[in-house]
Amino acid sequence: MHGENGGGSFSLADSHMRQSEGGLNQLPFDPANNNEPLQFGSASGPLVTEGLIENGGESSKKRKRTNTPSADNSRTLNVDSTAMTLPMSDPTAWATAMNNLGMAPLGIAGQPILPDFDPALGMMTGIPPITPMMPGLGIVPPPIPPDMPVVKEIIHCKSCTLFPPNPNLPPPATRERPPGCKTVFVGGLPENGTEQIIVEVFEQCGEIIAIRKSKKNFCHIRFAEEYMVDKALYLSGYRIRLGSSTDKKDTGRLHVDFAQARDDLYEWECKQRMLAREERHRRRMEEERLRPPSPPPVVHYSDHECSIVAEKLKDDSKFSEAVQTLLTWIERGEVNRRSANNFYSMIQSANSHVRRLVNEKAAHEKDMEEAKEKFKQALSGILIQFEQIVAVYHSASKQKAWDHFTKAQRKNISVWCKQAEEIRNIHNDELMGIRREEEMEMSDDEIEETTETKETEESALVSQTEALKEENDSLRWQLDAYRNEVELLKQEQGKAHREDDPNKEQQLKLLQQALQGMQQHLLKVQEEYKKKEAELEKLKDDKLQVEKMLENLKEKESRTSRLGTSNQDSDYPLEKTMNSSPIKSEREALLVGIISTFLHVHPFGASIEYICSYLQRLDNKICTSDVERLMGRLQHTFKQEMTGVGASLEKRWKFCGFEGLKLT
Repeated sequence: MHGENGGGSFSLADSHMRQSEGGLNQLPFDPANNNEPLQFGSASGPLVTEGLIENGGESSKKRKRTNTPSADNSRTLNVDSTAMTLPMSDPTAWATAMNNLGMAPLGIAGQPILPDFDPALGMMTGIPPITPMMPGLGIVPPPIPPDMPVVKEIIHCKSCTLFPPNPNLPPPATRERPPGCKTVFVGGLPENGTEQIIVEVFEQCGEIIAIRKSKKNFCHIRFAEEYMVDKALYLSGYRIRLGSSTDKKDTGRLHVDFAQARDDLYEWECKQRMLAREERHRRRMEEERLRPPSPPPVVHYSDHECSIVAEKLKDDSKFSEAVQTLLTWIERGEVNRRSANNFYSMIQSANSHVRRLVNEKAAHEKDMEEAKEKFKQALSGILIQFEQIVAVYHSASKQKAWDHFTKAQRKNISVWCKQAEEIRNIHNDELMGIRREEEMEMSDDEIEETTETKETEESALVSQTEALKEENDSLRWQLDAYRNEVELLKQEQGKAHREDDPNKEQQLKLLQQALQGMQQHLLKVQEEYKKKEAELEKLKDDKLQVEKMLENLKEKESRTSRLGTSNQDSDYPLEKTMNSSPIKSEREALLVGIISTFLHVHPFGASIEYICSYLQRLDNKICTSDVERLMGRLQHTFKQEMTGVGASLEKRWKFCGFEGLKLT
């Protein structure tokens, strides 16, 4: 027995069993699950016995039971000084006793609770024996740490006894838990074990629905709920013994594990589907609650509703609602010969709002221009204040005031000055960008007459083509309307099954003639449209050719001017030295150097406005015309080129000093 168990807990339980066989009764209840008080005063009540081995060598001491008759034939328990034979200084004995009672052992190893205490002293003074469970001592078992092994207790049943496994051994291995598992596999049953014994052991875990026992010492148990499986797994590793027999057929080691069952899986899937249905229903209710209310349905067309919508179209506040109703009616096909006049009047009322919308747009544009002007004025005011602040910093940086500041103050002033200059430059660039946009808008209006005439012709052709497109579309719509009416008339004739009246024949003939006329007119319009498109393409090609010729002529003129100047310079070198230089003053020389540096950074050239805006940062007195005249005089240093096509035509100045140096 000891070799099979392999642990000290079973040897202690075995010694306790042998003491029970010597004349002491076992506990007929489970100490871990019993909540009733011990019956010390009844003759039939259980007697608590303690069999302990002290210091490993002393003989076990038993509690003496003395029965004294009384008047009511009841028996009482006489407690003397030998009732508690546990030494107070031995923590091992206390832990073993509490383990047998189904309690977690107290962590009292080391310092004894009451050192050198005489247990007989209590009887002499009338004090009952002191026990760790006495109220007032405050000795409560501490919580068991998760890393410590759980000490399991002995479980007594009517037909068998379950002995716990060694707590130092690892927990028994289990398979992965199937979803919705309510069935367990129980192996290691005794050969003589019956279904009644299995029910007796596992009914403590919960309600058992079914047991399927096999002949090979295992069975399957199905519980009512899933949590009962976890309770059954707690019994895995226990050794079971039937009665007090030590026969091998009456003993076994239980192995409890999860089992797969189709009924469990089916119930779990049903439960999951039910939860999914509830979740979908909850989401649908939530979406319906949060969904905005649907718009009211559009009423059907009638003369009364038509008059109401016509009145609403005249009201600015109800215009959008009425237009939506009108649009729905037209899309439904409510327009026919009888209601065409009413629809035309409603469309005319809707068209009357165009002028109002244009006026509103103009008012908003005016507000936007005023806001732009206010923004520009505010930005210029901010720039003036920035200039004043920067001037303060510059004046403070002069030596007359700078020497009186400390090193930290000078550092702060210089940092503040840099920050203010950076912010000022950013705002200045923004303001210059606004002015440049305005100048570009003004320059767009100053286009050459030839380009204006070509653009007017092109715009006229475009407007004509657009008008032809609109006319073509309207004719198609009319043609479709006539076709629909013809089809309706044919359907009415088929349904009536009567002879055709002469009036209907005349109407059909008139409609067919109208259709033929419309088709001929449509063909003519399409031919005119194709001709106009061809003319437009020819004009575009002519325009491109003229622009290319203009560019070639300008290039030739610039080349001839360069060659003429180079010839004059080569023929008259003495006159060049004698004549005065094109740079008349030192200020112009400085401007030439600054402009050359600026254009050297912009290799693709820059407009005269861009150059002047850069120079005006240095000096506000610089005039655009003076700069342009100066650059025109220096033909070997600066050259002017035309870039772009049509409306995007632009004059750009480039630096050509390196090329001009070779020519001079």
